[in-house]
Order: sequence, then C-alpha cells, then structure tokens
Amino acid sequence: MEFIIAEDYEGMSRAAADVVAGVMADDPSCVLGLATGSTPIGMYACLADDCAQGKISFKDVTTFNLDEYVGLPGTHDQSYRYFMDENLFNKVDVNKTSTHLPDGCAGNLDQMCAEYEAQIQQAGGVDIQVLGIGHNGHIGFNEPCEDFPVATHPVDLTESTINANSRLFDDVADVPRRAVTMGIGTIMKAHKVLVVANGSGKAAIVKEAFTGPVVPSVPASVLQLHPDVTIVLDSEAASELELM
Repeated sequence: MEFIIAEDYEGMSRAAADVVAGVMADDPSCVLGLATGSTPIGMYACLADDCAQGKISFKDVTTFNLDEYVGLPGTHDQSYRYFMDENLFNKVDVNKTSTHLPDGCAGNLDQMCAEYEAQIQQAGGVDIQVLGIGHNGHIGFNEPCEDFPVATHPVDLTESTINANSRLFDDVADVPRRAVTMGIGTIMKAHKVLVVANGSGKAAIVKEAFTGPVVPSVPASVLQLHPDVTIVLDSEAASELELM
C-alpha cells in the first residue's frame, strides 16, 4: 500500500492523474474502472488536459464505472452516466461504445448485474480501479454491513449516504434510495487500485480504513488486503495518518 501526500486538492488531482496516465502509457488498450463524486473531478480535468495535449489517448481504452443510481436515466443531470460524459468522456477521444456503467433503469436488476460482471470478465478485468471513500468508509455504494458483498448488486443506500449526496439535488427527497454497485469482490479483482481523498472531513475515515482492522463495517478497510493499492491524499485528508 503506497501513500502519496499532496499539499492541496490540485496537487492530489495531478498526482492521481499521473497514476492513471502511467497505466494508460503502459497499455493504451487498458481497462479503466472509474468513479464519480466530487473528489475525482480534478483528476478527470487533468486527464482531459493531458489528452488534449497529446500526452495520452483514450481511443483504445475500455471503461467500467463503479455504480449508478436506480431509476435515473443517463440523460438525468444527476445520473453517473451524465457525470462521466460531462467530466471526462465528452472531453477526450474515447469511443463511447467502450464506456460502460450499470443500467439503473434495467427491468431486471439482478440479470443486469450478472451481465455487467460478465462484460468486465470478457474485457480481461479492470487494470486500474479508481475509488473515492465515503465518510462511513463505503467504496462504490458498498455500505457498512456484516459481510463484504462479492459481485455487482443492487443496494439500499444508508441515510448518511443519502444526506451526503443531497447537496447535488434540489431536495433530499429527490435523492434515489437505491443504487447498483460493483461488489467488493469485483473491486478486489482489479489489478491495481487507486484511492483518492481530500479534505479534513475524510481524515478520520482514511486513518480508520487504512490503518485499522479489516472489517465489513468499514468497507474500504478490505483494500489493505489488495496487493497493489495507491492512496493519493491532500494534506488535510492525510492529517491523522502516522506514516514512517
């Protein structure tokens, strides 16, 4: 487990983008596992800038996103498909048919989840999975629970996650109560994992997840068992860590 500590959000974003760009340079046809939320926006901006400058290309890349809200079509401005289009896909030379997100509007969510897992396997697995971390330690929408969920699955969101995401909606009542997410097992199969976190509000959970016990009540803690994890933080998110 490697920690990279940047001074601020801009530095964190650049450092995280460099990790992803390095994987792309090694394999231009790599499979990227992508995340949404406010934290990776700066990283995506850096990657889009790198692409515009000709330093990297997404034309042969395949992407799979972690999660999607149940009931929101991709045209909804709070759907994760819309987020990815606005923050990355529309700004780079990626083939949109090579970008994948769970379908939160599928008639049979369990079947869709099984098909999503199969698509990832058929692509050869994820080469690098980008993750944020929730205040309660969730990764993707894998909330604290009694067991680590294995595969892509529908999930009921906790009130803390609903409240945290309500800042993006007009009213907390508008926030979907369910989502579809890659499971912990799916995430752990990625060849490499990149975690990004910023701000003092994440300092306590960063310390708990990455230096405390591995327990399903802190889903991100399972990453301590992954053989290749890079954690990129700004100085505030790293403020409670005691690193040698």
